[in-house]
Parts: sequence; structure tokens; C-alpha cells
Amino acid sequence: MQLQRNLLKFLSKRHVWSGERNLYLAPPFLVSDYQPMALKAYRSGMLKERVEMAMEELKDCYMCPRNCGVNRLEDKKGACNTGRYAVVSSAFPHFGEESVLQGWNGSGTIFFGLCNLRCVFCQNWDISQKKQGWDLKPEEIADLMLKLQEETKCHNINFVTPEHVVPQVIEAIYCAVEMGLNLPIVYNTSSYDSVKSLQLLDGIVDIYMPDFKFWTPETSQRLCKAKDYPEVTKAVIKEMHRQVGDLIFDHNGLAKQGLLVRHLVMPGLVDEGKQILKFLADEISTDTYVNIMEQYRPTFKVGKGETRAREGFTKYEDIDRPIHITEHEELQKYAYEIGLWRQENYEPLNKPLVEL
Repeated sequence: MQLQRNLLKFLSKRHVWSGERNLYLAPPFLVSDYQPMALKAYRSGMLKERVEMAMEELKDCYMCPRNCGVNRLEDKKGACNTGRYAVVSSAFPHFGEESVLQGWNGSGTIFFGLCNLRCVFCQNWDISQKKQGWDLKPEEIADLMLKLQEETKCHNINFVTPEHVVPQVIEAIYCAVEMGLNLPIVYNTSSYDSVKSLQLLDGIVDIYMPDFKFWTPETSQRLCKAKDYPEVTKAVIKEMHRQVGDLIFDHNGLAKQGLLVRHLVMPGLVDEGKQILKFLADEISTDTYVNIMEQYRPTFKVGKGETRAREGFTKYEDIDRPIHITEHEELQKYAYEIGLWRQENYEPLNKPLVEL
């Protein structure tokens, strides 16, 4: 096994510099006849039990690190401004996700409204920082999931910003599986989750896709108003990896199960990015599939400004620019140097002539 893994790493390095596509479709990263975890959980009766446990948690909500303790079953709202039912802003086949998720039919994204973070540069601020969408019951979310499966033939169901609605997500998955859902579940998160909520998802979620944004408490407090973000994120990524392991694919190159970590390169924060990558290599796995993203752009509060309690008015001038290409390249190179050899390159997957 070790010899095989070393060979794969050697081949991957050759492909990195030649620009060729390498999805590492060989053991231990290849799976056949994959059965989604939620389907197995439903058949065993575990999924129904988790719904009951999740509803109990809503009575005194500590489902994210904000620890509001409000009774959301009575539609009370805490930091996330979400009560009994999840707010859904949109649902559609997404073709801007990682190639191993979007495939050729798209990733079936369901965007939840509102958020438990306050990122000053949020590109989706119009739905994350104010209510834009509809309060949907679990059966209604399940219906969206079935439409993404049956009508648009998406490869997976991709829940975007679900940190504050984990109980509602579990409810909806139960309803959807009961109605015939048979797709992998992607949990697409900022990583400001609680380990407790992730434990409710154990055996239900197939693919965890956390975004590790910042390394220091100071940067986190300033840019997303959550000083504990780095410590929280380290703990939840460890829990995610414990549950699902490294990312694995089917014979077509579609991701089926495992951990995929994103890092958005920020202006002037290359050193923090290196610390994040080193954490992944040292404390998670050098086989972690990573996406070092370059699409940062100044938006929301950046360049416009806001008044902060301690520092007064600021326009966040230090991040009021796109990243330099050298910043992105430096982090990609560093990742390879420390052993993170599985990196997303957005090269599209080809639709097979015959889908097995």
C-alpha cells in the first residue's frame, strides 16, 4: 500500500508540472457502486433518530459557536436571525464549483439565507447579511432536492451555508430520502460550525467542504467578527475528517465521499494561508484534497467602510484590492512542497459515453 501511494504521489508531481489532469483514480481513492450515507442511515433507522435529536436541540440552540440558547422551535431568533424554518435563497445546478463536484450536469446547490459570520468582504452579502428568500418547511426543501436529482440530473445535493440550520437540514434529508433521493450530500460550510452539530450529521453527510479562512484570532475578529474562528475551524475539520476520511471518486472522476478543504487567498495574508496549509498537512492528512482559490474581490464593506467599536471608521484598505497572481502561485507551490499533492485545478470532467 505504501509503495502504491508513493507511486501515485510521484505521478501526481509529473502531472502538476505538465498541466495534465490527474484525479488519482486508483486505490485508495477509487470507489465503485457507491451508496449515499443518508440512504444507509434511513434504512437502518438512524436517520429518523437523528431528526428527533435535532429537533430537541432547537429547543435550546447551541448548534453553532454563537451559543445563543434560544428556543427556535418557538421561532425565536439568535445571531443567525433564523427561527424554526430554514431560509432558502435559491436552488439550481451550479457549474462554478469544483470540477469533481459539478461534473457535467452540475452540483445541486441549495443556498441557505443568513449566516452566523459577519465577513466584511462577503461576496454573497445580499443573502447572508439580510433576509432574501423563503422560510421553507422540510418537505419543501426535500422537493427541491428531488427536482435537482430528477429534473436537472445533478450529481449531488450541495447545501451552501448550512452551519446555522443543521437540524432543518437533517429533517429535509429524511423527507427527501423517503421520497426517493439517492445522491451524495455535500456540506459546504464556512467552518464556523459546532462539533456537536457535526456529530448529528455523522453517517449522513458524504462530502464535507469547509472553507478555512484565517489563521489568527486578530484577523478573524477584524474580518469576520468571530475571534474564535481559527480554533473552531481546526476542531471541526478534524471531526469532519474523522467521519469521512480523504476524498474518493467514482470511475468518472466524480467525488463521492470525503473531505475537500477550500482556502480563499486574501490580499496580504499569504503567511496565514501557509499556516492553514501546514495544519492540513501536519494534523489532517497530506492526502487532503485542497482548493486554493483566487477569486477574492473587494466587495460589501471593503472600500465602503463601517464604524467599528474599537478602531472607529475603517474601509479595510489593506484588503481593498484583488490578490496578486504571485500570492496565489506562492500558496499553491508551498502546498506541494509540504506534501499537499491533491489540488483542484478546475479542469472539466468529460461526460462519459455511457453512464454506468
